[in-house]
Amino acid sequence: MAPDPWLSIYDDTYHLAQEIAEKIHERERYLRNGQNPARITVTIRSFMKKLNERISQLRDSLLRSVSTRQITQLEGDRRQHLLDELWTKERQFQMSLSSGEAEPDLIRSSLMSGGASGTPNYNPWVMEEPEETRHLSNRELKQQQQQMISEQDAGLDALANILARQKQMGYDIGNELDEQNEPILHVAH
Repeated sequence: MAPDPWLSIYDDTYHLAQEIAEKIHERERYLRNGQNPARITVTIRSFMKKLNERISQLRDSLLRSVSTRQITQLEGDRRQHLLDELWTKERQFQMSLSSGEAEPDLIRSSLMSGGASGTPNYNPWVMEEPEETRHLSNRELKQQQQQMISEQDAGLDALANILARQKQMGYDIGNELDEQNEPILHVAH
């Protein structure tokens, strides 16, 4: 039997996530040693973009497989759990990447808000735009936002279907138990 393409893409994506974690660790070591982490940051951003694309590909493939019943519901749930773990790692990577970059934004913010003395004030208008959206027009940003909303809706629909199936299974099990208990109760009386 041929290997499932979803599982091989997942394995590749999991290894990519491990590589990103190593690069982030290396970047933090650069920062601690006072070295310039610019080159490694560019590499991490490139890997992060690839990771995001692969997670989207896995999510779309999983939704397609579950909706066409190519895999069992149990396998769909297992894969969704694996996908959720990858997504969580991606968010953690983004947070650790942005935490190292927050200091220049705070410094700029404090300079723009009237002085560098004391604690810097947060000024959302001074924050730099993320590199992923910097080159996009307003229309493209709106399209990207709509796509993200559509993906979330599809994920919520899949989750609703899973929950509806589990609810139905619960009712079926309850009915089966009632049917099984009925003869036992008649014998006991």
